[in-house]
Amino acid sequence: MQYLKIMEAINEQIEAGLLVGGAKFPAERKLAESFNTSRVTLREALSLLESDGKIFREDRRGWFVSPKPLVYDPTNTDNFKTMALKAKRQPRSILLNAILMPCPRDAAKLLSLEPDTQVYRLERLRFLDERPVAVTINYVIADYFPQLLAKAFTESLTSTYKEAYDTLYCRTRYHIRTTSLRGEIALALRATSGSPAMLVERVNYDQNGRLIDCDLEFWRHDAINIQSVATLVS
Repeated sequence: MQYLKIMEAINEQIEAGLLVGGAKFPAERKLAESFNTSRVTLREALSLLESDGKIFREDRRGWFVSPKPLVYDPTNTDNFKTMALKAKRQPRSILLNAILMPCPRDAAKLLSLEPDTQVYRLERLRFLDERPVAVTINYVIADYFPQLLAKAFTESLTSTYKEAYDTLYCRTRYHIRTTSLRGEIALALRATSGSPAMLVERVNYDQNGRLIDCDLEFWRHDAINIQSVATLVS
């Protein structure tokens, strides 16, 4: 089938380094002409490459080659900034929203709280090398962190906990699954609605065993590579 041949041809150029991470493809019309095909057939090929994490699309901007993904190790407690800098990537975070509110039902279930318990909802946008790659939404139990909204938590909630509240993350429970980007999250990531994504759901405990917060991380699926090493005890 022609779309498979187009997909293989583009993939070969990526693997050979002829198309580097961040490079922008020509407009779909011109790209279709270069392969002597229709835009419908071209989009089939591009959609497969997107599913494989080789390319990504930005709404109204077109298609791009995916940069090397960030290695995400669930067993590592590094915050986003540290994780990115270790990989020689340039991280940046901006605050989208921060409010004190009654805990919504889905977060209350994760935190084992009554639905009307007060929590902070912190929504941040993460960038790698100036590309928006993730939206993180934290629900923090307010009683444990008075005046949190007055703190400088945007870059690292982990550091704020440690420096302002003498609180450390000591245990985390993960749930990772595929999803799709929609609504305000897709808009923040410059993604078209329905684009594939990875959802990393974390429930976090401090050094005293208290369940202190949970967070939902919506990642562009090509931006992370989830890896971990298990040590087997004989």
